[in-house]
Amino acid sequence: MELTKRQKEVLEFIKKVQRASAQTPSLREIARHFGFGSMTAAADHVRALKRKGVLEGSPRRARSLKILSPWENLRRPVVDIPVYGEIPAGFADERQQEAKGCISVDVKSLGIGPTARTFALQVKGDSMIGKHILEGDYVILEQGSIPRSGDVVAALIDQESTLKTFVLQEGNPVLKAENPRYPTLVPVHELMIQGVMVGLIRKVE
Repeated sequence: MELTKRQKEVLEFIKKVQRASAQTPSLREIARHFGFGSMTAAADHVRALKRKGVLEGSPRRARSLKILSPWENLRRPVVDIPVYGEIPAGFADERQQEAKGCISVDVKSLGIGPTARTFALQVKGDSMIGKHILEGDYVILEQGSIPRSGDVVAALIDQESTLKTFVLQEGNPVLKAENPRYPTLVPVHELMIQGVMVGLIRKVE
């Protein structure tokens, strides 16, 4: 909602006092600054600013006022997703995954609902460029999900880890690279799906 000229002035006065003293002006101070005949006029302006979504605070306590960002109502829930090291998007590699930290994700913008089984891995290599997955990207994966043919998965194939596309060939599961420089991987002994990709985060240099 659009603010009136006086409401803008009151809001700017509150901002100015907060910046100068780290305190919010009282209703009495607001009234005195603008020459209002009573604190009621100051309270009316404060109520209007609250109603229009630019201030919040306890009733009758001006010093509890907090100025809200115009984007406050657009904020989405943010969760921390653990990052368990790197995964080769190239030739399969034998390595131990270790937690490196976490990445904070706006879950609604990413379009996922993370669970306790959601994790991330950083991509190394270029075997998945056909799926627009580049080296340095973070893939968000869900452990325990059953992959469908065409899903991108983090997998342990014959004790070596890799990021590839899960494909069924004549009913048998294989791991397909999305770069003609790399072969399709066919398990000799074991194929274990560690996670199915549900999202991608790219850091732009």
